[in-house]
Amino acid sequence: MTTTSATSSNSLSSLLNTLTANSTGSGSSSSTSSSSSTGSGGSGTLSASGIGSGLDVNSIVTALVNARKAASQNQIDTRTKQTNNLLTGLSSLNSALGGIQSALASLSSVNTFNSYAGTLTPASGSSSIGTASTLSSAHPGTYTIAVSQLATVQKRTSDPVASGTAVGQGTLSITVGSSTMNVAVSATNTLADIASSINSSSSNPGVTATIVNGVNGQQLVLSSSKTGVANGFSISADATSSSGLQALATKLNTAGSNEAQDAKLTIDGIDVTSASNSVSGKMDGVTLNLTGTGTNTLAVTQDNTAATNAIQGLVDAYNSYVSTVSPLASYDKSTGAAGVLLGDSTLTSVQRGIGSVLSGAVKGNSISTLANLGITRNADGTLALDTTKLASAFQSNAAAVKDLFTGTNGYGTKLNSTINAYTASNGIIPSRMDSLNNTLTQLSQQQTALNARMATYQKQLQSQYTALDTLMSSLNNTSSYLTTALDQLTNSGSKN
Repeated sequence: MTTTSATSSNSLSSLLNTLTANSTGSGSSSSTSSSSSTGSGGSGTLSASGIGSGLDVNSIVTALVNARKAASQNQIDTRTKQTNNLLTGLSSLNSALGGIQSALASLSSVNTFNSYAGTLTPASGSSSIGTASTLSSAHPGTYTIAVSQLATVQKRTSDPVASGTAVGQGTLSITVGSSTMNVAVSATNTLADIASSINSSSSNPGVTATIVNGVNGQQLVLSSSKTGVANGFSISADATSSSGLQALATKLNTAGSNEAQDAKLTIDGIDVTSASNSVSGKMDGVTLNLTGTGTNTLAVTQDNTAATNAIQGLVDAYNSYVSTVSPLASYDKSTGAAGVLLGDSTLTSVQRGIGSVLSGAVKGNSISTLANLGITRNADGTLALDTTKLASAFQSNAAAVKDLFTGTNGYGTKLNSTINAYTASNGIIPSRMDSLNNTLTQLSQQQTALNARMATYQKQLQSQYTALDTLMSSLNNTSSYLTTALDQLTNSGSKN
């Protein structure tokens, strides 16, 4: 009897130890699970972060999800990084090319190569007559300007009256050219009231009223707003006006010592008049700003400052382009680091196109090449401008310098056309950037879809491993029960 019970107990214990070992082995598949075994009559008891089986369900599920997701996630991350790098590189290239085009726009401006300076020099024994300004339509040359009279405004002054005294009632009419202003005057209005009405009238034809408080009383001073005979005024009072108002109108309408007059001058002996002391339209592209009378020599010369600055601006913009492109196409042998556009077909095409334009010659132009103008290439690919050589070229043939850049076959014209093929709204670079942005959108959609699939997969695993954990916990409980029962049976058999 004792022998039979012991044999049965050993067989059941062996079975339970096997079940316990299997449970422990399953639970240890997660790196974060923990188990402990304590001897108790030859049986094992498990404790872990699962429901009771020893399985670390969350860690197992997370590891499995990450393992399945890794390949797809790596592909998305790699393509996203590559696409963003390309976008950044193309954006930098586009900006650098835009800088060159901005410099070319300055070169092609009407005023860049058609800037002139006007200088007035007093003749012997004479004084300065003022200054001269020029436009692109001016022509180089030397002219004699003799000013005999400056343009002036018309001024009329009333008789003095005591301050605050009314001058009568009626209507004053003030006319400048074909425009007339009517000023209603009441029986209580003073000269100051009349002046205020004139200045505030919306129909004022070009007259300013001022009150001067002199030693003999208050006086009204009327001045035309502009110089010249055509801008002089006349004043009258209607028939219904009082004698006092009519007397005021008569006084203000009487010519005095400050009458309107036009400027009078001669240009190389040709008589000229002007209502303004700013004399324009009398010489192509030249405005004379008169401040005095006398005889001056006007010298109109070409001013190459704007053109020189524009050419330097092109050199600077090209050098900025070179400094941008160099790291984009670089390769470091020691580190293996490569620029984001190394070997890129667009960058290669841009470099080849710009290089071809700048290294060529302008047919039919006496200067022909950039080098002859003073623009040479440095060892690092940048350009340098010899301003002394450029100034000499301007001195020798300014028209040839202009044609070298802005002519039909000029560098500026060809370079702008070449770059525009890449930078225009429908050009190569914007089109590629649009395509890359579409790729980023697709990658974002792929990321969203991948996240959704992994979320579903995680739920499935969570459900499966939770069920397994529950089953193993149940088996552990059964094992504990059977072990206890067998221990009791063994102990009972030993006593018998």
